[in-house]
Amino acid sequence: MAETMIDKHTSLPRAPSPDAPSPLRRWLSQPLLWPVLTLALLLIGNGVFNPGFLSLQWRDGHLYGNLIDIGNRAAPLALVALGMTGVIAVRGLDISVGAVLAIAATVAAWTLGRAQSAGLADHSLWPLLLAVAAALVAAAVCGLWNGVLVVKLGMQPIIATLILMVAGRGLAQLISGGQILTLYYPPYAFLGNGFVLGLPFSLLVVAVVFVVLHLLLERTALGLFVRAIGHNPLAAHVAGVRARRITLGLYVFCAFTAGMAGLLVSSNVNSADANNAGQLLELDAILAVALGGSLLGGGRFSLAGSLFGALIIQTLTSTIYAIGVPPQVNLVVKAVLVFAVMLLQSPEFRARVRTLAVRPRAEPGA
Repeated sequence: MAETMIDKHTSLPRAPSPDAPSPLRRWLSQPLLWPVLTLALLLIGNGVFNPGFLSLQWRDGHLYGNLIDIGNRAAPLALVALGMTGVIAVRGLDISVGAVLAIAATVAAWTLGRAQSAGLADHSLWPLLLAVAAALVAAAVCGLWNGVLVVKLGMQPIIATLILMVAGRGLAQLISGGQILTLYYPPYAFLGNGFVLGLPFSLLVVAVVFVVLHLLLERTALGLFVRAIGHNPLAAHVAGVRARRITLGLYVFCAFTAGMAGLLVSSNVNSADANNAGQLLELDAILAVALGGSLLGGGRFSLAGSLFGALIIQTLTSTIYAIGVPPQVNLVVKAVLVFAVMLLQSPEFRARVRTLAVRPRAEPGA
């Protein structure tokens, strides 16, 4: 630290640097501070106006309560936000995740229906395994398509993923025949409604994905490579980083997490709606990543922040519904949050605010 450094020639403590940030400023600059604070304020506000909001109950071997419901409902968004974090970290974007979710859910329902028709459901868990595998493979293929368009053909990420965003739901409707596919298979319903150790199974899925991704990006060189690509893709490529392969893999993983979310969503409602499943999920995922402190311009990311961002969005949605506000207001609030986050992440806006804050006052009579 600057306060404890010793001058080599005088053997006396050096004076603190005037440019050194104060402890308060360092504390306020922590990336997770604002997401955690925002979520805490939302939960405390709900607890004040609804005294039973924060209470938890143990019934039939499971935990029940509003906090558990928020976590369970936020699980699909949290999965997609984790995948989106990696894509945004390398200056990418994937606005097709909602369509990929619909494709994965539809493929899973279609596969499960065919397996049940063949009589496999009466003997084993093969229908569940086939449905899950087919959905995740379909999602990964969608991610590979997006990655090839961006990495190999040089398309802008928003344009490349817009193609699948538009065509994906049409493809899902072709698979489902334009119908909502209903599911009657208890093992599949466990994915979205089951409990493990008293907690929803969906939370366990999110925890496993987060831990694996955290270990890869924070405990191996992969995280350093991702940050290098986000800061300067050309320099990273010149330095020997396999930027194209890593970027391609991140697009595949982002679609893979959307496929996992599709499994949770369809199993939770026991149906697959190709037209409506995952609507506006791409907006929520990008907003969750931004609220978590990741830079939309790439280079800096926070996996834990993305999880908190997903919880903030779901808590805000639950709050709006709980107080009886029309659902349309939910979209307005999200739009305001997007606007505020983009302003806060704009270097020009922050520089202008600092300039106005430190501008000296005019002398009287000047």
